[in-house]
Parts: sequence; C-alpha cells; structure tokens
Amino acid sequence: METFDVVDDNGNPTGKTVDRKTAHREGIPHRTAHVWIVRKRNARIEILLQKRCMWKDSFPGCYDISSAGHIPAGVDYIPSALRELKEELGLTVNPEELVECGQKKLVIRTQFHGEPFVDYQISRIFLLWRDFEESEITLQKEEIDSIMWMDFEACKQAVEKNTIPNCIDMEELQMLEGHFYDI
Repeated sequence: METFDVVDDNGNPTGKTVDRKTAHREGIPHRTAHVWIVRKRNARIEILLQKRCMWKDSFPGCYDISSAGHIPAGVDYIPSALRELKEELGLTVNPEELVECGQKKLVIRTQFHGEPFVDYQISRIFLLWRDFEESEITLQKEEIDSIMWMDFEACKQAVEKNTIPNCIDMEELQMLEGHFYDI
C-alpha cells in the first residue's frame, strides 16, 4: 500500500500520512514530482510525452508528463523524481541535471472507472535536458503504453485545443519555457 505525507498548501509535511486510495477519494493534499524531458533538434525544442496505460487509476490512455509520480511518505521531491525516471523510463539521472522550474498546486475533481477521484497535489516541476531516441528507453509497461517526442509549440497547441487525449497542465508547459535558454 502506498502511503503519502499529508502536506500543507506549501508542500510541507504535516506529520500525518495517508494511503493513496484515501488521499484520492477525500482530496487530501499530498506531493508529486514532475519531470519534463526536452531536447533541441533542428533548432526546435521537442518535449517527451508518455502515454498512460489504459488500466491506470486516473487519466488512462492520455498523454502526460515525461515522468511523474507521487512522493512516498518520508521521501523528498528530488529523490522521488530520480526514482520515477529510473522506474518509468530506465534513465539514470544525477540530481544536478534536474532544473527546478517551480511548484504548483493542482486540484482535480472527476471520476474514473466509476469511482470519485479528487487529486489535491502540490507538485514540484523539473526540466531535464536529455537527447535520446525512443528506442533507447526501457518503458515500465505497467505504467506507460508508449512515449513520443513532440515539437514543443505543437504540444502547446494540442493541449490548448485538446486535439490529443491528454492530462497535461498548460501552466506547467509555460513554467518550462523560461528555462529553455538556460542551456
């Protein structure tokens, strides 16, 4: 059973913990780490999107963040981000490679598989510059159906116009843009 730290609005643990199912049923605030992988090809920025498996408890079959996950109780953002990159994509990353882009609060109220779902996340957003081919990645098949590189501007348009099934937050894409010239 996954257990999360219950956090305040700033993402600070309160000393209480909650299991994943209860957190999502009752909308209890918890932390997530989001890592967006980008590369520069032909003078354009491309972003790596993952397609969530159909049996995920939320947003099945939707394109999503390159790598993301809930933070287990007692763990901090960066170690969790590094673990998710390794588990989901088989990538070994040094902590200093992660560019912190900010933190955001997100509350989603919906229903999946006939059950109410209330996700109250305090998310730390990271950018990772990494150029590789899709075939070089080892996907965690329990979580991810596939991955694809997409032109960043085309991705923003697809999210804005909802032309691809996605659970991507436009605010996060905007948070990344300010760091594209840091390379």
